[in-house]
Amino acid sequence: MNAATWIARWRVRLGYPLAVVALWFARPTPRTILLGAAIGLIGLGIRACAAGYLHKQSILTVTGPYAYTRNPLYLGSCILALGAAVAMHSRVSAITLLIYFAVVYAVVMKREEEELRHQHKNAFDEFAKSVPLFFPRLTPAKSLSAIAGSFSWAQYKKNHEYEAMIGFLLLLGILLFIWRLRSG
Repeated sequence: MNAATWIARWRVRLGYPLAVVALWFARPTPRTILLGAAIGLIGLGIRACAAGYLHKQSILTVTGPYAYTRNPLYLGSCILALGAAVAMHSRVSAITLLIYFAVVYAVVMKREEEELRHQHKNAFDEFAKSVPLFFPRLTPAKSLSAIAGSFSWAQYKKNHEYEAMIGFLLLLGILLFIWRLRSG
Protein backbone atom coordinates (compact mmCIF):
# COMPACT_ATOMS: atom_id res chain seq x y z
CA MET A 1 0.00 0.00 0.00
CA ASN A 2 1.45 3.37 -1.00
CA ALA A 3 1.38 6.51 1.16
CA ALA A 4 -1.51 8.14 -0.73
CA THR A 5 -3.68 5.05 -0.31
CA TRP A 6 -2.80 4.86 3.38
CA ILE A 7 -3.64 8.55 3.93
CA ALA A 8 -6.92 8.20 2.04
CA ARG A 9 -7.92 5.16 4.05
CA TRP A 10 -6.92 6.57 7.45
CA ARG A 11 -7.70 10.28 6.99
CA VAL A 12 -10.71 10.31 9.35
CA ARG A 13 -8.97 8.26 12.05
CA LEU A 14 -5.89 10.48 11.76
CA GLY A 15 -8.14 13.44 12.49
CA TYR A 16 -9.15 12.16 15.95
CA PRO A 17 -5.83 12.81 17.72
CA LEU A 18 -5.59 16.07 15.80
CA ALA A 19 -9.03 17.05 17.14
CA VAL A 20 -7.81 16.42 20.69
CA VAL A 21 -4.86 18.77 20.11
CA ALA A 22 -7.11 21.41 18.51
CA LEU A 23 -9.61 21.16 21.37
CA TRP A 24 -6.82 21.46 23.97
CA PHE A 25 -5.93 24.89 22.62
CA ALA A 26 -9.54 25.97 21.96
CA ARG A 27 -10.76 29.13 23.67
CA PRO A 28 -14.37 29.26 22.47
CA THR A 29 -16.88 31.94 23.34
CA PRO A 30 -20.62 31.87 22.67
CA ARG A 31 -20.08 34.36 19.84
CA THR A 32 -17.33 32.32 18.13
CA ILE A 33 -19.32 29.11 18.55
CA LEU A 34 -22.35 30.70 16.86
CA LEU A 35 -20.27 32.21 14.05
CA GLY A 36 -18.43 28.92 13.54
CA ALA A 37 -21.75 27.06 13.54
CA ALA A 38 -23.11 29.37 10.83
CA ILE A 39 -20.02 28.82 8.66
CA GLY A 40 -20.12 25.09 9.35
CA LEU A 41 -23.77 24.90 8.28
CA ILE A 42 -22.76 26.20 4.86
CA GLY A 43 -20.15 23.45 4.62
CA LEU A 44 -22.66 20.83 5.77
CA GLY A 45 -25.17 22.07 3.18
CA ILE A 46 -22.62 21.75 0.37
CA ARG A 47 -21.63 18.27 1.57
CA ALA A 48 -25.27 17.18 1.89
CA CYS A 49 -26.09 18.36 -1.62
CA ALA A 50 -23.02 16.63 -3.05
CA ALA A 51 -23.74 13.37 -1.21
CA GLY A 52 -27.26 13.31 -2.62
CA TYR A 53 -25.85 13.26 -6.16
CA LEU A 54 -22.81 11.03 -5.62
CA HIS A 55 -22.93 7.39 -6.73
CA LYS A 56 -19.53 6.20 -5.54
CA GLN A 57 -17.69 3.79 -7.82
CA SER A 58 -20.65 3.32 -10.19
CA ILE A 59 -20.92 6.42 -12.38
CA LEU A 60 -18.97 9.61 -12.95
CA THR A 61 -21.07 12.26 -11.21
CA VAL A 62 -21.06 15.48 -13.25
CA THR A 63 -24.35 17.12 -12.26
CA GLY A 64 -25.55 19.12 -9.27
CA PRO A 65 -22.63 20.60 -7.33
CA TYR A 66 -20.27 18.45 -9.43
CA ALA A 67 -21.01 20.78 -12.36
CA TYR A 68 -19.24 23.55 -10.36
CA THR A 69 -16.33 21.71 -8.75
CA ARG A 70 -15.00 18.18 -9.07
CA ASN A 71 -14.73 17.95 -5.29
CA PRO A 72 -17.79 19.52 -3.65
CA LEU A 73 -17.59 17.14 -0.68
CA TYR A 74 -14.07 18.35 0.08
CA LEU A 75 -15.03 21.98 -0.55
CA GLY A 76 -17.82 21.50 2.00
CA SER A 77 -15.33 19.84 4.37
CA CYS A 78 -12.97 22.80 3.99
CA ILE A 79 -15.74 25.22 4.91
CA LEU A 80 -16.71 22.93 7.79
CA ALA A 81 -13.09 22.97 9.02
CA LEU A 82 -13.07 26.76 8.75
CA GLY A 83 -16.27 26.86 10.84
CA ALA A 84 -14.66 24.60 13.44
CA ALA A 85 -11.57 26.80 13.51
CA VAL A 86 -13.67 29.94 14.05
CA ALA A 87 -15.71 28.23 16.76
CA MET A 88 -12.54 27.13 18.58
CA HIS A 89 -11.24 30.72 18.67
CA SER A 90 -7.58 29.72 18.73
CA ARG A 91 -4.83 30.36 16.21
CA VAL A 92 -3.06 27.12 17.13
CA SER A 93 -6.29 25.16 16.62
CA ALA A 94 -7.03 26.92 13.35
CA ILE A 95 -3.54 26.39 11.95
CA THR A 96 -3.59 22.74 13.03
CA LEU A 97 -6.96 22.10 11.35
CA LEU A 98 -6.18 23.97 8.16
CA ILE A 99 -2.73 22.42 7.67
CA TYR A 100 -4.22 18.95 8.23
CA PHE A 101 -6.97 19.66 5.72
CA ALA A 102 -4.63 21.11 3.09
CA VAL A 103 -2.07 18.29 3.30
CA VAL A 104 -4.41 15.32 3.64
CA TYR A 105 -7.03 16.38 1.14
CA ALA A 106 -4.50 17.46 -1.49
CA VAL A 107 -3.18 13.88 -1.41
CA VAL A 108 -6.68 12.38 -1.35
CA MET A 109 -7.95 14.49 -4.26
CA LYS A 110 -4.92 13.59 -6.38
CA ARG A 111 -5.36 9.89 -5.63
CA GLU A 112 -9.09 9.94 -6.34
CA GLU A 113 -8.50 11.82 -9.57
CA GLU A 114 -6.10 9.10 -10.73
CA GLU A 115 -8.69 6.42 -9.88
CA LEU A 116 -11.47 8.27 -11.72
CA ARG A 117 -9.26 8.85 -14.76
CA HIS A 118 -8.42 5.14 -14.84
CA GLN A 119 -12.05 4.08 -14.38
CA HIS A 120 -13.79 6.61 -16.66
CA LYS A 121 -10.97 7.47 -19.12
CA ASN A 122 -12.03 10.09 -21.71
CA ALA A 123 -15.22 11.00 -19.85
CA PHE A 124 -13.16 12.04 -16.84
CA ASP A 125 -10.69 13.99 -18.99
CA GLU A 126 -13.59 15.92 -20.54
CA PHE A 127 -15.04 16.54 -17.07
CA ALA A 128 -11.64 17.72 -15.75
CA LYS A 129 -11.28 20.19 -18.65
CA SER A 130 -14.67 21.76 -17.88
CA VAL A 131 -14.85 21.68 -14.08
CA PRO A 132 -12.15 22.92 -11.68
CA LEU A 133 -10.57 20.59 -9.12
CA PHE A 134 -11.56 22.50 -5.98
CA PHE A 135 -12.55 26.15 -6.23
CA PRO A 136 -15.94 26.23 -7.96
CA ARG A 137 -16.95 27.79 -11.24
CA LEU A 138 -19.49 30.60 -11.05
CA THR A 139 -21.78 28.88 -13.54
CA PRO A 140 -22.38 25.16 -13.94
CA ALA A 141 -20.58 23.29 -16.68
CA LYS A 142 -22.89 21.97 -19.34
CA SER A 143 -23.84 18.38 -18.59
CA LEU A 144 -21.09 16.10 -19.81
CA SER A 145 -23.24 13.01 -19.48
CA ALA A 146 -26.32 11.71 -21.18
CA ILE A 147 -27.50 10.69 -17.71
CA ALA A 148 -28.62 13.80 -15.88
CA GLY A 149 -28.49 13.01 -12.18
CA SER A 150 -30.70 14.52 -9.55
CA PHE A 151 -30.53 14.84 -5.78
CA SER A 152 -31.71 11.80 -3.85
CA TRP A 153 -32.26 11.53 -0.10
CA ALA A 154 -31.73 7.79 -0.44
CA GLN A 155 -28.29 8.45 -1.92
CA TYR A 156 -27.55 10.97 0.85
CA LYS A 157 -28.33 8.26 3.42
CA LYS A 158 -26.42 5.59 1.48
CA ASN A 159 -23.35 7.83 1.56
CA HIS A 160 -23.76 8.25 5.37
CA GLU A 161 -23.54 12.02 5.06
CA TYR A 162 -25.61 12.51 8.22
CA GLU A 163 -22.47 11.43 10.12
CA ALA A 164 -20.78 14.73 9.23
CA MET A 165 -23.69 16.65 10.75
CA ILE A 166 -23.63 14.52 13.91
CA GLY A 167 -19.88 15.01 14.25
CA PHE A 168 -20.12 18.78 13.81
CA LEU A 169 -22.96 19.06 16.34
CA LEU A 170 -20.90 16.99 18.78
CA LEU A 171 -17.94 19.33 18.26
CA LEU A 172 -20.11 22.38 18.95
CA GLY A 173 -21.43 20.71 22.11
CA ILE A 174 -17.87 20.00 23.29
CA LEU A 175 -16.88 23.61 22.60
CA LEU A 176 -19.86 24.86 24.58
CA PHE A 177 -18.80 22.56 27.43
CA ILE A 178 -15.22 23.90 27.27
CA TRP A 179 -16.50 27.48 27.35
CA ARG A 180 -18.64 26.73 30.43
CA LEU A 181 -15.70 25.08 32.20
CA ARG A 182 -13.40 28.00 31.49
CA SER A 183 -15.92 30.73 32.29
CA GLY A 184 -16.60 29.23 35.71
